[in-house]
Amino acid sequence: MLKTSLLAAAGAAALYLTTSAAAAPERAVPIPAPRTDVPASGGMQIAVLAGGCFWGMEAVFEHVRGVRDVVSGYAGGTRANANYGAVSSETTRHAEAIRVTYDPRQVSYGTLLRIYFSVAHDPTQLNRQGPDHGRSYRSAIFPQSAPQWRVARAYIDQLDAVEAFDRPIVTQLESGSFFTAEAHHQDFYRRNPDHPYIVRWDKPKVAAFETAYPQLAR
Repeated sequence: MLKTSLLAAAGAAALYLTTSAAAAPERAVPIPAPRTDVPASGGMQIAVLAGGCFWGMEAVFEHVRGVRDVVSGYAGGTRANANYGAVSSETTRHAEAIRVTYDPRQVSYGTLLRIYFSVAHDPTQLNRQGPDHGRSYRSAIFPQSAPQWRVARAYIDQLDAVEAFDRPIVTQLESGSFFTAEAHHQDFYRRNPDHPYIVRWDKPKVAAFETAYPQLAR
């Protein structure tokens, strides 16, 4: 797993290979908005999404208008081994995930899912995302309510029906608790803008979001 090796400073050669590569071009996949959505209600709402390395997922959603907070963490396993060392060993059931606190009067759950599918990650990659491999990098949605579950299920079916992607969507709907990741993983994109992984994989993703959804970017 590339991210793990970078965090562990595996060697100058690995860092050189990562930094010398040009940032991969990214663009949002044009997909329709969901036909159904969770009704807006008063107060903040929570969405929990997994789609590869939580650094990039967190970075994209932190740029979305109406999102009040994004926390990196682990979902789908137990509290006992919800830590980076255990999760990255691929011996737990966790997925790297983010918890998004959002104002439904400004941005809907369906809109968050549209960003999630079209630009935040590639929902057709099974148990991997970009350079990272393993079930902890799987594509998964953890609905926080029955309406969220119904909207997510219907949207996946809708996107598959119109063949929005070249390959089938592999995103799973799962249940499970969310556990906050270690402090050094929080706001990693903002605090480490020149980190090789951020430059190579995540800055292009944020730029793609801002280009595709200027009305939603802040």
